[in-house]
Amino acid sequence: MKISPITKNIEISEDLVILDARAGKDARQNYLEKHIKGARFIDLDTDLAEIGQDAAFGGRHPLPDIAKFAETLSGLGISESSHIVVYDDKNGANAAARAWWMLKSFGIQNVQVLDGGIQAAEKKNAEFSSGEETFERFPIIKKDSWLLPVKGLEDVENELLNRFSTVVDVRDAYRYKGESEPIDLVAGHIPGAINIPFSENLDENGDFLEPEVLKEKYTELLKDKPQHLIIHCGSGVTACHTILALNYAGFPIPDLYVGSWSEWSRREGKEIAKDI
Repeated sequence: MKISPITKNIEISEDLVILDARAGKDARQNYLEKHIKGARFIDLDTDLAEIGQDAAFGGRHPLPDIAKFAETLSGLGISESSHIVVYDDKNGANAAARAWWMLKSFGIQNVQVLDGGIQAAEKKNAEFSSGEETFERFPIIKKDSWLLPVKGLEDVENELLNRFSTVVDVRDAYRYKGESEPIDLVAGHIPGAINIPFSENLDENGDFLEPEVLKEKYTELLKDKPQHLIIHCGSGVTACHTILALNYAGFPIPDLYVGSWSEWSRREGKEIAKDI
């Protein structure tokens, strides 16, 4: 049975694995101090990415080798039959949606993001714990390649040149326009990309819009544009938030440009657009 990629509650079951995907320099310490009972910590920088020496080739959060990710899942006690609920403290925009995308791309079917994240769990008086959790490793699952579609810099450039795809930049509008850039070295956007900030996937309370609302919204925003979508952000993390939203709304899962703006803006000779 197909399950929704978004869940509003955590239903305890024998095959349930809860992942805490909060990110930032204090993420692990925050986890140790307080997390949803039973949750296992997954690290954005070391588990969900393999950060290289030069972001001009792969961006700030390149995907890890799939064999390395298989070892990570084994260490977290995850099997192909696991039901995984992942949360962060930014309703998927921190790293939960990236974890969802990678788990789905690895071939694990029953993966959900907790709507509202850890804050929603607190409001619903979920049981919390602290310190490390104890669980058993699972044998390493062998996989040859990621199953969901990804694009490289040259692919994005070619698709835009030939107008085969709609490239969607999900960063905040001020970053897309080139007004300022708080993370990467250069402000602006990929010429030809359109801007639909990921925050538009959420309502005034910070929860995901209902699927039918998202469906109507994106149908209107993408009207008269190439149907094939490539989604990107700053480093390939927040882009997964919009991929999650599109899947929740019933659209096919679009392509992810993992390198995103962090790669494009650093690559010598690539044109940069600004809308100031």
